[in-house]
Amino acid sequence: MQAFTKLTGIAAPLPKANVDTDQIIPARFLKSISRLGFGKNLFANFRYKEDGSENPDFVLNQEPYRKAEVLIAFENFGCGSSREHAPWALLDFGIRCVIAPDFADIFHNNCFKNGVLPVRLPKEVCAQLMEDSKLGANARITVDLEREVVVRPNGEEIPFKIDPLRRHLMLNGLDDIGQTMQHAPAIDSFEARQKAAQPWLYA
Repeated sequence: MQAFTKLTGIAAPLPKANVDTDQIIPARFLKSISRLGFGKNLFANFRYKEDGSENPDFVLNQEPYRKAEVLIAFENFGCGSSREHAPWALLDFGIRCVIAPDFADIFHNNCFKNGVLPVRLPKEVCAQLMEDSKLGANARITVDLEREVVVRPNGEEIPFKIDPLRRHLMLNGLDDIGQTMQHAPAIDSFEARQKAAQPWLYA
């Protein structure tokens, strides 16, 4: 998993509440267990018309938001089913941080497991950041996980809090497997002792 320390990027506004995981990545595209390739179908029902052509009114089909690395939304982002494909699709598109007033619990957990940083900020602050995003290519905001601040284009710093363990894992690029492998020497030592004490189990 790629470490998340400090990100400065274009922010795309999605002024919607209750964006569910089927809107993030519709069920008809869940045909792979690979984490790659879902970005082209992120928000497919919003991004494309019935004939498959792009919907020019949707933010991610507009410049400069095609290259957005931060998404700003409203309440209850990621509600609905528990599909882990939702953060996969965000990350594959290039979005590494979602800012919203709150998130559905399972989606929130899945984000941390896949290198997408979910940042909770009050609704009025999210609305301010959406206004900032209208600056287009100049709408770059900074999300600094080390200092736990979001920096607006005007330089104002907005603090946020992340659970200390999750912050540590994100800063070091550790998913569940990576976290376990930090203890590899202790695991190997335990296995060696077990093998010496009960060699018949390893015959």
